[in-house]
Formats: sequence, C-alpha cells, structure tokens
Amino acid sequence: MNKRYNDLNTYLRKHFGGRVQKISIDAGFSCPNRDGKISTGGCIYCNSKGSGTGAYSKGISIRDQLISSKGRLARRYKAKKFIAYFQSFSNTYAPVEKLKAIYEEALSVDDVVGLSIGTRPDNVDKPVLDLLQGYCRDYMIWIEYGLQSVHDFTLMLINRGHDFKCFKRAVDLTRNRGIKICAHVILGLPNENREHMLETARVLADMDIDGLKLHLLYVIKGTELENLYRLGKYRCLEQKEYTELVCDFLELLPRSMVIQRLTGDPHPEELVSPMWALKKNENLLLINSTLVERNSYQGKFAAK
Repeated sequence: MNKRYNDLNTYLRKHFGGRVQKISIDAGFSCPNRDGKISTGGCIYCNSKGSGTGAYSKGISIRDQLISSKGRLARRYKAKKFIAYFQSFSNTYAPVEKLKAIYEEALSVDDVVGLSIGTRPDNVDKPVLDLLQGYCRDYMIWIEYGLQSVHDFTLMLINRGHDFKCFKRAVDLTRNRGIKICAHVILGLPNENREHMLETARVLADMDIDGLKLHLLYVIKGTELENLYRLGKYRCLEQKEYTELVCDFLELLPRSMVIQRLTGDPHPEELVSPMWALKKNENLLLINSTLVERNSYQGKFAAK
C-alpha cells in the first residue's frame, strides 16, 4: 500500500536498513492516576488492567518477554532488529535506580536497538531524562507522552490528572537531548467537536515533536466511560467520521512527523463499542483510500 503519511515502519527501515519490530513489554509499572498519588479512578476510558499483557504478574522477566516475542516476530515479519516498548501504565514511575535496571535489562537482549517508553508528562524530571539521554549515543530512544487533547476542559473531564501546560513542560525538558518525542492523542473524546480536535493537530504541529499516535476512543468494560455510554451520555464515532477526522488531522501535521499509529487495538473480550474498532486493517485501508480520493497527504495544509 502506497501510504500518504510518514509511517513508523518506513521510518525505521530507512534508519536501520531493514525491518524493525516493536515488542510490547509489561514491566509491572503502576500509574499515579490510579495508586492515589493523583487519583484512584484513572482516566475515564482506562480499565484497571491498562494496556498490559499481564506478563509481569505471571513472573515473566523483561528479558524473557523480549526473547519469546523476538522469535515469533522474526518468523512473521522477517524482523532482525527490535525496539522494546514499555507500554502498560506509566513507565517512568519509579526511582531512577529501578528504571536504570529495567531499561538496561531490555537493552541487554541481542538485536534490541532501542527503547520506546510510554508515560505521562507529569512523570518525568531531569534525572529520568538524563538517564534516557545517556542511552541515545548507542540506541534509538523514544518517549511517548500521553496527552490526548490540548484542551484543559477535556483533560479535566476525562480525569487525566494534568493540564496541557504540564505536557508543554515535559516536551521542553526533553528537547535537545537526542530523545525522540511522541505524543498520544485520542479522537472522539466527550464534548469535543471537529474543530476542537483539529486545534489539537495545529498546536502539536507547532511544537517540534518527532512523532504522533492517534487513537480512537472506544468503550471498554469496567470503565467510567462505559457508564456514560450505557446512560446515553456518550456517543462513539462512526467509522466514516473517524476516517475523515484522521485525514483532516494528518493534513495539518508536518511531513517530517513520524505517524506511529492511526487507530487502536482493543481486546475483543473487553470492547463494548464501537465494534468496527476491531477491523484494524480495514480502517487503515479506508484512511489511505480517503487520502487518495482527496488527492491529499500528511502535511498538505501544514503551516511549515
């Protein structure tokens, strides 16, 4: 498929000269928005398991998680190099000494060429970033900041536990260290219309960040969002709505920004709605075909 956006797979191929696959790691981290430091309820769309695999609670070490996944992914994708993706909850939420041991366990595995660390913008400080900066000489290091929206009224509504200013501070602290910055954004958040969402695109386009992940807001069992949905107080986006919004969003982003994700991967047994969210390949094809129909591409209307 001839993509009209700067996708992660192509970016990594150009950088490393071959297929590089991300491997999701469950390192047993918690979240300050769940353990009581900020809140105990978490964001309204996040269940108590987060996005973790449960591997850590089963006693599977980080090293063993990587080695197990490497063989499978090498066979499926012919990948020879890998990035360890610390995905579940807030993966900088621990003392620096513990973080160092965890990250270096991952980096000690053969053919691991980098780290991608998902976290919250209120969970980084200079010591953590100094640690990550030290790896940049030999590895590709991404830090993924969950933002979701640039609008403070939305962040408050979804119980995010931080404001947009916090995200800007984290980005400023991270810049000029060799660490690549990725922002997470959710489309379809409660009370946001098309213009609210595209304002998020415009703001991020001007922030000189390296990458972006777009997510569809879907309803997961056991969340506050499920309660709102059952009460008729939240409506999920339709497939066509989401497709059009993603294309609108891409058109406003700089061509240099690496698009790491265009939709989510809900677990079928957890998903309440919309069921079309499970059709990942179909959704990606629809996004690309819509860009073709529009004669459009990432950056078409970007300011720079």
